[in-house]
Amino acid sequence: MYPAKTILLLGATGRTGQEVLGMALTRGFNVHVLVRNPDKLRYNSQNLKVFQGDTRDPKDVSAAMTGVGYIVSCLNISRKSDYPWSPLRTPPDFLSETMKNILQVAKAQGIKRLIFTSAWGVAESRPFIPSWFAWLIDNSNISAAYLEHERQEALVKASDMDWTIVRPVGLINSSCTRPTRVFLENKAKPALTISRRNAAGFMLDSLESGKYIRQIPVISH
Repeated sequence: MYPAKTILLLGATGRTGQEVLGMALTRGFNVHVLVRNPDKLRYNSQNLKVFQGDTRDPKDVSAAMTGVGYIVSCLNISRKSDYPWSPLRTPPDFLSETMKNILQVAKAQGIKRLIFTSAWGVAESRPFIPSWFAWLIDNSNISAAYLEHERQEALVKASDMDWTIVRPVGLINSSCTRPTRVFLENKAKPALTISRRNAAGFMLDSLESGKYIRQIPVISH
């Protein structure tokens, strides 16, 4: 259905994107990455093709997307530190402007499969997160990311892509391998954390299996 194991990965220099990139190369994927600073990439492989540019520029996205069968995005609104009130490092409309380009270029190139990270607590999952976390979102700069995740989700849901929206719970850096639990009902009670490595594995497993098309799985340990 799709060209054999060739993906465009956006967010490849971020903490989750680095996990996806390393795992994808290990699994034999050919990977295109579009990054602003190639020096931040941790991996070098004959199966890795690096494009330097801006995800908000349709020309850059088009060049990087040529010849791929899948699009994977781990982009997020970033702050200057993990402190919730830290100033934003990316523009507040970064995700939605990027997603508009992705959808436009994918349609022009006939690419249908898209999987990307959002967050537990976005849109209709908001009422089911802990009250202290809802307060933190509303009263800190974390809110910018949640608003943008909701905007990009809406854009994708209105498209004709074969999309999967992955809503991880709190992402942590851990090398421990633990089972990933998948929830498709908002009333379920996931754990509060999941490793970036587990999230990366889930995304690639979903691509290879063809599961969760037009679904919004919440994932946790």
